[in-house]
Amino acid sequence: MSIFDLTGKVVAATGGMSGIGLAFLQGCARQGASVVILDRTIDQAESVRDRLKALGAPIVHVERCDVSDDEAVDAAFASIIGAMGRIDCVFANAGISHRAPSFVDLTNQDYHRLLDINLHGAFYTLRAAARHMKARALDGDPGGSIVACGSLSIYYGLPGMEHYAAAKAALQAMIKGLAVEMGPYGVRANMLVPGFILTGLTSESARAQEVAEHFAKITPLGRPGDLSDIEGPAAYLASDASKFQTGGTMIIDGGRRVRND
Repeated sequence: MSIFDLTGKVVAATGGMSGIGLAFLQGCARQGASVVILDRTIDQAESVRDRLKALGAPIVHVERCDVSDDEAVDAAFASIIGAMGRIDCVFANAGISHRAPSFVDLTNQDYHRLLDINLHGAFYTLRAAARHMKARALDGDPGGSIVACGSLSIYYGLPGMEHYAAAKAALQAMIKGLAVEMGPYGVRANMLVPGFILTGLTSESARAQEVAEHFAKITPLGRPGDLSDIEGPAAYLASDASKFQTGGTMIIDGGRRVRND
């Protein structure tokens, strides 16, 4: 029996149709969790559903949801709970990336568009998760895991991406507060911070090979991250193996942050 066993648990991820969100669900599916995908685009739902079931998920539930819409998030959670009965782990992952030419050239429109998804959307998701888990605890069923997706931009100055880094830093602070507030209900709150991970978007870009080689040189383990590198941490954070870890930041970056350059 795996220490990361997720049999009988339900794990949900926003932005779960691809990339890091899907990798998180894959790691949980491998441990027997039923999984829930929330995404704005669900055109590939059937193939992704088949993939997750093949990995071991007994049930795969899909919800179309724009996380920047608070009413849509609440409706999606109500639908999930109605269909699945409960949610044991929520991964607030949906987000976009944007780099301006410089901070002084960052437009109000681009600033607000990113925060609407990366910060406000994560807030709506985390709030819906906390409400559900608190209500369940008050009914005599405590426990649960809330996870937010962070970024190394919290630690490194990235010109033109100050708004992106600010959103992730705010999420880190939010997670700390949630850990304290939700602790009495047996609910854990943590942040997962991936380093550079080769996703579908990064591996298909015109400069993919050049970018991969750059990160291989500056990463102590000598390679960029792969989506499979997210699966183990996901299973850990969703499972009872992490039952005494809360308010923390788990960095999965191949050692990138400990370098001085």
